[in-house]
Amino acid sequence: MSSPILEIKHLKKSFGQNEVLKDISMTVHKGEVISIIGSSGSGKSTLLRSINLLEDPSAGEILFHGENVLEKNFNLTAYREKMGMVFQSFNLFNNLNVLENAVVAQTTVLKRDRAEAETIAKDNLEKVGLGQQYWQAKPSQLSGGQKQRVAIARALSVNPEAMLFDEPTSALDPEMVGEVLKTMKDLAQSGLTMIIVTHEMEFARDVSDRVIFMDKGVIAEEGTPQQLFENPRQERTKEFLQRFLG
Repeated sequence: MSSPILEIKHLKKSFGQNEVLKDISMTVHKGEVISIIGSSGSGKSTLLRSINLLEDPSAGEILFHGENVLEKNFNLTAYREKMGMVFQSFNLFNNLNVLENAVVAQTTVLKRDRAEAETIAKDNLEKVGLGQQYWQAKPSQLSGGQKQRVAIARALSVNPEAMLFDEPTSALDPEMVGEVLKTMKDLAQSGLTMIIVTHEMEFARDVSDRVIFMDKGVIAEEGTPQQLFENPRQERTKEFLQRFLG
């Protein structure tokens, strides 16, 4: 197997007295699709936000190609560019049209020239099923599923090495969930490295190379989708899956 993109070692995160992440260790290889499942409050989103350094870990190491990103002199901007993030709530710029939303980080952060940034943005918007007829639209004119696909295209446009998805379908109406999951499935098949926090069990089972079950701030169990869904070892995993899969 290739050397890992990311190694997380003994990561902890507390908010005051509340320890949300308790000694998390995991490795992510290039091209791997990892789904993180678990009850609300198990620490899944905090783990994702800590990987992207939107939260400051309380202890532990995050190694990106072997270098600890938590060292004082590490170039955090460059690291964050390499970790594309897609949120529950889209986080689009409502005053900008679809195309501008996918261009702005390229020209401001990556300092790409305008023409190149537009070409890349258009290519990624096409990739998520939003052709030319959508490019001039404002976010307020789009459905939730379309907004989330703009957010995915925007994240792809900075050429991340890995994409982090924080419950990308949880704010969507049921009929829009499918279109976003299909987009993510296509990305997974294209070889993109993805870490996905999700409540969509069928999706996790069909798309992931590995599934991590979190419970009360620890990784309670991890394995292939087949192993975890069909033959979970831990009682906690069984209870969770029974609740979710009936």
